[in-house]
Amino acid sequence: MLTLRQIEVIRAIMVTGSIAGAARLLNVAAPGISRLMKYSEDSLGVRLFDRRAGRYVPTPQARNIFDLLDTVHRKIDDLQSAVADLGRGKSQELCVASVPSIANVMVPRAIAGLRRRYPELGLDVNILKIEEAIDYLLLGRGEVVAISSRFDHPLIEFEPLANGRLLCIVPQTSPLAARTKITPAEMSDYPLIGINPKDPYGAIMAAMLTDAGKEYRMNVKARFGTTVCSLVAAGLGIAIIDEFTVAHGTVPGLKSIEIDADSNFRTYVAYRNDLPLSVYAEQFIELLRAEMVSVSSIAAKQQPPRRRSRRA
Repeated sequence: MLTLRQIEVIRAIMVTGSIAGAARLLNVAAPGISRLMKYSEDSLGVRLFDRRAGRYVPTPQARNIFDLLDTVHRKIDDLQSAVADLGRGKSQELCVASVPSIANVMVPRAIAGLRRRYPELGLDVNILKIEEAIDYLLLGRGEVVAISSRFDHPLIEFEPLANGRLLCIVPQTSPLAARTKITPAEMSDYPLIGINPKDPYGAIMAAMLTDAGKEYRMNVKARFGTTVCSLVAAGLGIAIIDEFTVAHGTVPGLKSIEIDADSNFRTYVAYRNDLPLSVYAEQFIELLRAEMVSVSSIAAKQQPPRRRSRRA
């Protein structure tokens, strides 16, 4: 049986008509081509070429073999082309979704990295509410959802994505903009733009104010983080927002202040546990996680070290 390398060499001799020409075509040494051709003829028990006027010409009994070799070679070329297309993402599409807090800044940065890796990959990016994630995955609309909380479902896997924290955002023109840290009690003295306490981040915000002995009062309610940011920038109050929504200073006119309370949360990536993820989905998850972890790491480095209490 001929190997793929033997097929390649024999075809190269057939196309160029010489050992030297085949060696140049394959970018190898001529003696190696000669030895492999002789070995192939010995293995097959058939002389493949006659030498006429300094050229190698297929023997009559080998012409049918050469026709088949040429067909095989074209199929190999087609296979290599198809593999290369997969490597570029050609004729493929990745469908992903995210809750707004992750979709605004983090997902586009991850998608940009994915585009560099697979320049021809088709992309379909959706923004969903948490309650829409189940239908999106189970109905096959997409492979992955970046989400801000988890719940139990027999067919959905929740893989930890990154840890984050909530921040207080104020207008840059506010006297509070000079602050580096603020307590929940201090925030309650200002008009508060908030989100529903049933929302994962809203629940954390409500708990912080309750623990501080303050009522959960909202001057303005808004469903999405981008709307909250715009309302704050317009001078309508202050707000508590997740750090991923305001990462990299993407929202002008705002100052982010650390909250002196436990405001940590965890994010997840959800996908069906009964279906394998595509290589594109796996790469997207890796890129998204790297972007989000980077934001959390930068924030951690910027925080001043906590003073240790002295023992009596």
